[in-house]
Amino acid sequence: MKYKGFYNILLSVYKENQIEIDTLMSKHIYFKVGGPADFLVNPVNVEQVVKTINLCKEHNVPYIIIGNGSNLIVRDGGIRGVVIKLCALNSIKVKGNEVKADCGALLSDVSKAAANNKLTGFEFACGIPGSIGGAVFMNAGAYDGEMSYVIKEAEVIDDSENLITLSKEDLELGYRTSKVMKAGYVVVSATLKLQHGIKEKIDDRISELTRRREEKQPLEFPSAGSTFKRPEGYFTGKLIQDSGLKGFSIGGAAVSEKHSGFVINKGNATAKDVLEVIAHVQRVVKEKFGVELHTEVRIIGED
Repeated sequence: MKYKGFYNILLSVYKENQIEIDTLMSKHIYFKVGGPADFLVNPVNVEQVVKTINLCKEHNVPYIIIGNGSNLIVRDGGIRGVVIKLCALNSIKVKGNEVKADCGALLSDVSKAAANNKLTGFEFACGIPGSIGGAVFMNAGAYDGEMSYVIKEAEVIDDSENLITLSKEDLELGYRTSKVMKAGYVVVSATLKLQHGIKEKIDDRISELTRRREEKQPLEFPSAGSTFKRPEGYFTGKLIQDSGLKGFSIGGAAVSEKHSGFVINKGNATAKDVLEVIAHVQRVVKEKFGVELHTEVRIIGED
């Protein structure tokens, strides 16, 4: 391990049970692929996150931030340096028509908290298997809703390790992009501004979206959700299906038979299998329709 000596330095910030050594990233991401990370740390507060980033920079050790790993592919060689996993920062507070959620809070839990307080506007996120931090990072959305419609502001760690608050306008939220993504900031929390509603109607909407998701998406297999961004003027799943690629597979990875916009792990896929399926789909769709498909999923780590 190249950064073996860094363990003792991490112990200045973390308890031993907060540090994982040579942990397979396949255990930490929804796709269930990926080689080992040198270190994976589980901070329980913002101070630990900032200290870790500072130590990594001071000692020239690479680091990467993840949430609950729902939109990631980690390559088979794993990750050198430190993975900072933010799932333990998951507080959710409701005040009036605003919900403040820490970066590691699951979108499904935030959606439930909003519903339980008769707040509407966040139902679209009830089935997105991600965290608030990741959702702000990529302006996550589904079923005609997205973070830019409901966010008021976000607290972030900037590139000088300062904690700053960015307004909705400052966040520069676009289709699956944000200022956070472009600048390499770390989301600490987000405040959502919702509307008061009728609980029965909110619950009905959540039930309807859950049913639609279960009917149309291959939830029985590991995946990272929608693999590709939607090209303007097209539906990704239809492009892939019309290219004759439904069910196409390499090794343990395949284009879903249920929804062609999903690449899935049939049970024994390597990251290499997944990435080869993605590359084949991109190549064939480009040849047949002249449309370039860009991945929505983040791809990190070494081959």
